[in-house]
Amino acid sequence: MTQKQAMDLLMMGKNVFLTGQAGSGKTYLLNQFIGWLKENKIPAAVTASTGIAATHLNGQTIHSWSGIGIRSTLTPTELKKISGNPNLKTKIQKARVLIIDEISMFHGYRLDMVNQVCREIRRDGRPFGGMQVILCGDFFQLPPINEENFPERNFAFRSTAWEELAPTICYLSEQHRQWDEDYLKVLNDIRSSEVNEATYERLAGRMHKKPEDGLAFTRLFTHNRDVDAINNAQLAKINKPARIFRMEEEGIRELAEALKKGCLAPEELVLKEGAAVMFVKNNPYKGYMNGTLGTVTGWDDDGWPVVTTNNGPEITVYPASWMIEDDDKTLAEICQVPLRLAWAITVHKSQGMSLDAAVADLSKSFTYGMGYVALSRVKSLSGLCLLGINQTAFLVDQEIAEADRRLRAESKRISLELEKMKKSDIKMMQAEYLKQIINQV
Repeated sequence: MTQKQAMDLLMMGKNVFLTGQAGSGKTYLLNQFIGWLKENKIPAAVTASTGIAATHLNGQTIHSWSGIGIRSTLTPTELKKISGNPNLKTKIQKARVLIIDEISMFHGYRLDMVNQVCREIRRDGRPFGGMQVILCGDFFQLPPINEENFPERNFAFRSTAWEELAPTICYLSEQHRQWDEDYLKVLNDIRSSEVNEATYERLAGRMHKKPEDGLAFTRLFTHNRDVDAINNAQLAKINKPARIFRMEEEGIRELAEALKKGCLAPEELVLKEGAAVMFVKNNPYKGYMNGTLGTVTGWDDDGWPVVTTNNGPEITVYPASWMIEDDDKTLAEICQVPLRLAWAITVHKSQGMSLDAAVADLSKSFTYGMGYVALSRVKSLSGLCLLGINQTAFLVDQEIAEADRRLRAESKRISLELEKMKKSDIKMMQAEYLKQIINQV
């Protein structure tokens, strides 16, 4: 399905599961839809299963928005307490659209809990209290974290809430990150559980091979301790004065703290001339995207870092903001220079990034999706250097592989049906939905 078709369905008011392989433009499309909602003054709850993903959308975690927090179960007493919270009650009653990004990392039983809360507060027995719901993510990426006393792989699509919602499947087929056919074959082999000798040969050619000349690169590791050790050691080697940039915050303290935890920019950013850095926010107008690599080459007259990026442009980097918004109101905001040290980063934190080049050590991969997430960050095979890899890095949950086949087939069916519709009928349905939802506001 194309992005245009998926956007048409979203604007028709369909409950949607937006999915597709890494680099297919899921987050971009979500932001386009969020922009459309804002233009039409439709109250929307923009959330994600992780703080990092939430910051990319100026949203908050679904745990915080719904009031379920870190609970794994929801007793009648707890449900009554949550539904009696006046702030939660107001925002959940007001929302007309609920967006949950990175749904692959959200437990199915927690999706059921969110459904319960929305129904209770909105006094509406329909799924999620009658809101339009958009779930977004790729189940081939990192799965929910296992929790004691619960099934190991409690995916969101297993939930009662998912079954009741019966979302329209929008499986994006376009590719906006990788252009290297050989590399796309490797990634598709992993997704389809068809890793074979040819797959190994393609990757073996990148073992201990430096990325092509001129490409700045970052190292991807599976554990935080490896990342911290490398970044601290490399910065210490630079015999130049350090400059410190401290994060500023305002708004509701609890929400600001949540933003800080999810933000890839550190609260205290220590830089030196010569430091390898990575941009951690999208700003195409200024010439950088989340994952753009470069080197600090100096400071402007006001002391802000000047970064020469991998693809050439020199950018003076000013502070950027991450916000949690409710309609046009900013509830919390943090401000920091949108950089982090980039000699190394964890695979987990790389999810959502596009990297020109990376050195990856996947020899300690320990869960499904870890190898795929790491490899799919990189734009081409020539930009990859592998230090090590284990069998786990190639593993795909067979339940996910089977579900993926069903999702692809269902999305294709919906796409063909959409192609048969007259453009005038699509526009009419979108206008009717817009009128209906605006009248509810």
